[in-house]
Amino acid sequence: MSIEQIMREVDKHPTRFVVLTGGEPMVAKDIHNLAEQLHVNGKHITIETAATIPPEGIKCDLASLSPKLSNSTPVMETIDSAWIERHERTRCQPKVLSQWVSGYNFQLKFVFSDSPDLAEIEETIDSIRVPIPPWKVQLMPEGTTEEGLGSHRGKLLAICRDKGYRYCDRLHIHLFGNTRGT
Repeated sequence: MSIEQIMREVDKHPTRFVVLTGGEPMVAKDIHNLAEQLHVNGKHITIETAATIPPEGIKCDLASLSPKLSNSTPVMETIDSAWIERHERTRCQPKVLSQWVSGYNFQLKFVFSDSPDLAEIEETIDSIRVPIPPWKVQLMPEGTTEEGLGSHRGKLLAICRDKGYRYCDRLHIHLFGNTRGT
């Protein structure tokens, strides 16, 4: 769709809130122009990004940054080892995270799989080299089913309470299951 077509579609909906997401929205052609047009039209823009690509001045009211932990690397025989190596090399970019955190209102959102993830989350936060208030950190349980989400909930809530982090559920799983497009 062209930016004009996207804007016509956006204007059909009675909200001023827009989320640019993907995959990785920052690789989309003309993402900066789209964000500019949304801004000109008075939209509140949230960008959900892995923060591996610098913002380069993009219009954004809330950067929802989701750095990938080592638990995000697929371990399937069908995936090309070169892809896995590239993912591991690029999944977390502290300098790029620092640019987002320094230039935008932000939240850091981590997918939590198990207790060892906490050390990696804290290492990632430290690697940004910008003070991050704990309330800007959200922990989301890994899971694609009600049961999977529930298996992490108690541990995750305790960590959030102890560290001052926020708990972020996966509402789309509760409402629609593991369904694409939700």
